[in-house]
Amino acid sequence: MDEDIRKFIVEFFLFGQGDGLTNCDSLLDKGIIDSTGVLELVAHLEKTYGIKVENDELLPENLDSIDAIVGFLERKKAATNYTN
Repeated sequence: MDEDIRKFIVEFFLFGQGDGLTNCDSLLDKGIIDSTGVLELVAHLEKTYGIKVENDELLPENLDSIDAIVGFLERKKAATNYTN
């Protein structure tokens, strides 16, 4: 799952230049994504993983790093019994 998310971020936001990006890097603090980018990331997650990201889930704790995104998806998956 983290490889898919990394691939999307590197291709879509970093234009293939993802060297040095770690799973714990803050995507917002490093300027990799902005508020519009968060919405594009959410659209990708919803489409790819068949989830619905609610407005109250649009938090840095859920979406600010690859690790945070993976954890968020795992919690969503566990809560909805989703498998992918």
